[in-house]
Amino acid sequence: MAISVTAALLVIGDEILTGRTKDKNIGYIAEYLTGVGIDLREVRVVPDVEEEIVAAVNALRSRYTYLFTTGGIGPTHDDITADCVAKAFGVGIDVDPRAVAVLRERYQPHELNEARLRMARIPDGADLIENPISKAPGFRIGNVFVMAGVPSIMQAMLDNVAPTLQTGARMIVETIEAEGLAEGNYAEGLGRIALSHPDVSIGSYPSFSAAGFRNQIVVRGKAPDAVAGAAAAIRDLLGRLKGDRAPL
Repeated sequence: MAISVTAALLVIGDEILTGRTKDKNIGYIAEYLTGVGIDLREVRVVPDVEEEIVAAVNALRSRYTYLFTTGGIGPTHDDITADCVAKAFGVGIDVDPRAVAVLRERYQPHELNEARLRMARIPDGADLIENPISKAPGFRIGNVFVMAGVPSIMQAMLDNVAPTLQTGARMIVETIEAEGLAEGNYAEGLGRIALSHPDVSIGSYPSFSAAGFRNQIVVRGKAPDAVAGAAAAIRDLLGRLKGDRAPL
């Protein structure tokens, strides 16, 4: 049986919830994890409120193999993620000499003011996550990976932690074009196919473009035979609906 490795993503920040900042990390992380064989099962967005961050961290880290967080590890007063994660784990937090040494690679001693040293506050027992762009590190404690919210920095951090992750079977995806058919035409038959192929997930995705309207049916699963069987049933359904085959 294929190993199932799961993950959740916790996006932290008032600016996301107000629309001031448009999140660019969720899609990237989802695609990245899927590509290495980790199933992203849940995404939450919470404000810069201690009790909400702590509650979300504890709920998600206990439910999934991994929890990734983005945002809230900068130098300002509202960057409280590190303190909240420490509280969630019940450990202390202080300026970490390892993090200070990393920051000194970018800042002169007189530039490491109190605000910048906030970025060196790391929970006790955590490992640092390298940040080759701005140097301020993220960290890992238990199964929780705390990363920056800035997309380029988050992506570099994710690249650095990826080799340490346990991974499972990769998702197999097959896309079928429902050419010339609206969803309402095949919805009932597609539902029956979904019920008879419980080992895969099946979704129907309409879209509009300059070329016009299109429908795509996507089959996802980790067993090649299950994906192929469901895809064949869908192609047979579409063929019969378009009159390419005699109805059964």
